[in-house]
Order: sequence, then structure tokens, then C-alpha cells
Amino acid sequence: MDLFSLQGESGARSAKSESSEHAVMSLRDALRVVRHPLYLVQRDGDLVPQLGGAGSVQSCVGYAPACLPENLGDPSFCREIGIRYPYLGGSMAKGISSAAMAEELGRAGMLGFFGAAGLPIATVSETADRLKASLGDIPYGFNLIHSPHEPELEKELAELYIRKGVRIIEASAFLALTLPLVRYRLHGIKRADDGSIVTPNRIIAKVSREELAAKFFAPPPEKLLRALVENGSITAEQAELAAHVPLAQDVTAEADSGGHTDNRPAMALFPTINSLAARLERQYGYGCKLRVGLGGGVSTPASAAAAFAMGAAYVMTGSVNQACVESGTSDTVRAMLAGTRQADVTMAPAADMFEMGVTVQVLKRGTMFPMRAAKLYELYRAYGSMDEIPAAEREKLEKTMFLAPLEEIWRGTRDYFLKRDPSQVERSERDPKHKMALVFRWYLGMGAHWAKDGVEARKMDYQVWCGPAMGAFNEWAAGSFLEAAAERKIVTVALNILHGAAHLTRANFLRSQGIELRLEEIAPQPLEIAQIKEYLC
Repeated sequence: MDLFSLQGESGARSAKSESSEHAVMSLRDALRVVRHPLYLVQRDGDLVPQLGGAGSVQSCVGYAPACLPENLGDPSFCREIGIRYPYLGGSMAKGISSAAMAEELGRAGMLGFFGAAGLPIATVSETADRLKASLGDIPYGFNLIHSPHEPELEKELAELYIRKGVRIIEASAFLALTLPLVRYRLHGIKRADDGSIVTPNRIIAKVSREELAAKFFAPPPEKLLRALVENGSITAEQAELAAHVPLAQDVTAEADSGGHTDNRPAMALFPTINSLAARLERQYGYGCKLRVGLGGGVSTPASAAAAFAMGAAYVMTGSVNQACVESGTSDTVRAMLAGTRQADVTMAPAADMFEMGVTVQVLKRGTMFPMRAAKLYELYRAYGSMDEIPAAEREKLEKTMFLAPLEEIWRGTRDYFLKRDPSQVERSERDPKHKMALVFRWYLGMGAHWAKDGVEARKMDYQVWCGPAMGAFNEWAAGSFLEAAAERKIVTVALNILHGAAHLTRANFLRSQGIELRLEEIAPQPLEIAQIKEYLC
């Protein structure tokens, strides 16, 4: 059976990759050998793939260049970060993007972020020490999530990263720029002997709105610079230097993703922010290049190839990593994710920004969390305190969701905030609606803990952050060794996505020459990591 046909002046011609006695491999296998150029040559009336040499000019009718995965993105990004591949493992809160994931990705030449959000400061500090000891000079990163209701926590995390020498952070869920964020970026800023400005700390911002991207691409706001000079965090000379550097040189355009998301389509979002980067780079006259990567929806070779084709400096994965064996979640959740389809996700109220009506994308298949969380927000909007909730409704909450009297939940919540943030307790004593919000946020927060810890009795209340990319990966992996949750290792998944993207890029190069390809004959298939390394080396 022919793999593709070439339409030309002489009519339709077919290429047989395995039936010809001269062919040594299928077109799919030839596309996999991404380190060598591929030629389609005419032989005995057929078109066959040939690696390394074109033969005579007359017999060559198609060509695809070598395409190594490390060359798919922006080479300056990999060079400056110190990684081989333009591939980032994004942060997932509560340590779901674990230290082990950061270690495995780092050793494989990629960049992994530890998901620090929602964890005790002591745990984040211990992890910083672990990664510094285990990875040394190999790059790794930590997450700094916007905490509008707990600004002191955000400040404490930023200071911890400075003390521990964490050089890269992923800034996520920010609604506005904050003093701790700017403080982290500018720590140690100086002018080098050659006159260039050196900023030891790097922010990779994750945004889904162009107005936020513009703020990150701009120099730090003058108001915040003045505040940092006044409190002694930076000198006046450092503030002057800060006016010539972007707060974030690299921004991840976050399309439809798990967790905090605006459900933006990648095909519309990325070009907009990429164009913004080019315009602001000219406007500010930086001595560095502003770059844009793409996250959200990236989980297969096809989605990664599309991202790089649009000009992404790098790709960032998230949901698909949570299903890997190194993630910091439970085996129960990994099994649930391995059975997820694209329609099995929905939006639910967010624990960290509950009162603001902010939502996160979560798994709905196998759990009642989204429906129950939405009910809590409905009650919060309708009543001014827990005492105003009708008795029958309150009893239902206590029996089905909280499994305890609400006042008992409040006592535990109060004790927690007395240690973490006493101002929350003080406010709740003045404002009964805030007290109700803290109790409801207990359920939302615990839903993530129950899932992470695999508490079987609470499976119906699991909060599992997940985007439709998880379903796309499962469809691609169906019938292969990657279908089983136990086989999903972070580097194996990453290299399959990258190598498959290079494979498809070569196929698309042939397609651009008018060669008709049949997807079922050339589509990348999941490969064992040893096979991928053979094709790369």
C-alpha cells in the first residue's frame, strides 16, 4: 500500500516504503531518524525514503531536513537557561510537581518547577536544600503563586528563594505585580565589566491575558522601585539599572489548562502575546530578547509541533505530568487521570481566591467536587453568615460534605490561621461572612489534600487539577505501553512529545512540497526511551 502520493505534471505518483526491494525502512521509521536529512527518491516507478544522501538530482522529488528536538524552540532560551531541550515541566501546587520531577527533568536537559503553592514554608525550604544538593549547577525552578489574601506568605516565599539561591521562579496566577515579586527579580542586579546589566534571578511568568504579559515584559514599575529603595532592599543605583530590564524576559502564554486558567485557545492567545513581545522589545530598547513559550493543551507530539510552528520559544506541560509516576499525587489520582477524556473536565471555585469568584479547571469524572464546590459558592453569595443558612441546607452540608458540624470545622480552621495568618482570624471575628468563607475554603483546600494523599473515603471529594490536554494524551497513548499509568515516567513522556514533534515537523516539511501524506502511515507512536535515544544519537 502506498504511503503518500505526489501530484505533479506527470500525474499521480506513489511511494512504497517497504514493498520496494531497494527500501530499507518505512517512511515512518525514516521520519523518526531526526538527526539525518530525509530524501524521497524515485526508484523503479516508486518513491522511497532515503537517509543521508539524495542520489541523483533527477531522482529526488522530496526533502526533509534533519530536525533535532533541541532545535525546535528558541536556541537563545536554552542557552541562557542552561538546558538542552526547550521543554519545561510547569508547577502544580502542593508539591504535585515534585522534587523528583524537577530532578528527573533537570538531569535529562529540561527544566522542572517544584510546585510550592499551598505548602508550609518549612517544606519549601527543605526542598530547596534537596534540589541544590542533588542537582548542583543543573537548572531547576520553584513556583511563586500570587496570594492576594495572604501577602505576607508571598513575601516570605520570595525572601526564602533569595536566601536559598533559587535562580528561577515561575510566577503564576498574578492579577497585578507585587513588591515581593519585583524584590526577587532585582536582588543582586548589577552592571558587568563589559557594561551589560546582570540580573542573577530570572522570572518566567505564566499569563493568559495580554495586559498582564505587557506588565511582565515592561521594566518594574517606578512606584515599586521607590518602595524597594526606601526599605533598603535595593540601592538607588540598582533602581536605575532596573529601568532597563524587563521584569520577565520570558513569558509562558497559558492557554486552556488545568488549575487556574482563562480557558483561552492557544491558536489565538500565543500569536497575540508573541506579537506583543516583539513590539515591547522595540519600544523599550532592551539589550535582551523577549521570548514567549506556550503552555496549556500541550501533551502530544502534534500539539508541541503546532506550538513550535507558531514560534514558541519553548513548551510547558502540566496536566500530563501529574499522571506520571514521579508526581507528588496518589496512585488513585494517577489511575483516574489515565482514564480521562477531554470532556471529563470542568470549572470549579478556587480555594485561594474563593471570595473573588475565581475558578480553576478540575477533573469531574469520578468525583463530585466540582458540583459541591459550586454549591458552596452559591451559598456564600446568598447569605451573610453561616447562621443565615437554612437549617435543612446546613444539615445537608454537614452530613454530605464536611462530615462534621460547621462550628467544629471552624475551630480547626481558626487554630490553623492563628499559626499561619492571625489577621484572618481577627477579620473573621469582625465579619461573619469572612468566617463562612474560611470554612468553605477548608473544604476546597482539603479536596486537593484528600486527592494528593489518596484518602479513599473521600474520593468523591477529590479536587484534581486537570485540563483537556490529559484526554488528548490518553487518546494518543491508547494501545501503547504508555496507556498504563505505571509506565508513565516524566522523561519518557517528555522525550516522546519532543521527538514526536520533530518527527511531525519533518513530515510537515514534506507536505509543504505538495506531497500528500496519510496520517495513519506517518503519525508518531509512543516509543520506549531507549528507542528514542537511538534515533537521537
